[in-house]
Amino acid sequence: MRCYVRPIPSIDPARPPDALPLAGGWAWFDRVEILRRGAAPEIKPLPDVPVDDLARLSAPRAPFGPLAMDRPRLMGILNTTPDSFSDGNRFMQIDAAVQHAHAMRAAGADLIDIGGESTRPGATEVPVADEIARTAPVIAAIQDAGPTFVSLDTRKADVARAGLAAGAGALNDVSGLRFDPALAQVAAHSDKPLIVMHSIETPATMQAAAETAYSDVLLDVYDGLEAAIATAEAAGVARTRIVVDPGVGFGKTEAQNLALIARMSLFHGLGCPILLGVSRKGFIGRISGEARADHRGPGSAAIGLHALAQGVQILRVHDISLHRQAIDLWQAALAAG
Repeated sequence: MRCYVRPIPSIDPARPPDALPLAGGWAWFDRVEILRRGAAPEIKPLPDVPVDDLARLSAPRAPFGPLAMDRPRLMGILNTTPDSFSDGNRFMQIDAAVQHAHAMRAAGADLIDIGGESTRPGATEVPVADEIARTAPVIAAIQDAGPTFVSLDTRKADVARAGLAAGAGALNDVSGLRFDPALAQVAAHSDKPLIVMHSIETPATMQAAAETAYSDVLLDVYDGLEAAIATAEAAGVARTRIVVDPGVGFGKTEAQNLALIARMSLFHGLGCPILLGVSRKGFIGRISGEARADHRGPGSAAIGLHALAQGVQILRVHDISLHRQAIDLWQAALAAG
């Protein structure tokens, strides 16, 4: 039976001398949780863990494009869509999109993630030509206004090619290379970083399938990301250029989302930086009682800080100023310790 090794993370200032750094970052661990399908978890000290597992969990992660993974990074969300759940139709015009991108940079975003197709639950597919028209000119205009690290959120190889030609520096595939396998070749030939996210079905059908899709959501998502990494590597994308995203909110129930968040540190076992995108999502509204998506920044930041305490390196967010302030205070408290 396969064992999954989850480091039990800590950011406490009282760090034991034999503790290891988690992914070379700010958190540490001196125990692990062994997970198996159909069996109770076990907690083990580091001497009982295979050396290869410890090396993979503790090694520093490769940079994500120009960004070192030695501190938390913020990815600003820019949706050039008419129907995104939180900010649809606000940034369809190029001038508005460029202005918002640079405002997010000024507020502390490390990179901007641009998407021209809504992937909210129930969304329908956008034709390739329309998606290109919504994204490539915006990417080019942002770069014309000043060099900016931009990732392109797309499931489609042709959209990826156009975005890279316009100046995108990374690709973000929410289908985990399931929708268009050719996107892996595009990433490989471009030599740019690739984010692979876990999801099931399509945005139009994923939530209906969530209740019966998983035997163990944590381990199933791990296996799905592992498969996506293997697909990318087979196409020629080096693991050092891959970032993983467990896909909270994509084909998962509220209980499944919370299970992933609670044990997010498991995904360090994949040996890649971890990106988490929970900003303004529906489960935050349901738990907090906040109906308005644009009022869910505090709840989003709370989950973000929890993720950072598990060594997650990148947060994908709408509210840059709010998250930057939260992270600055969080880091100041850690430094004081």
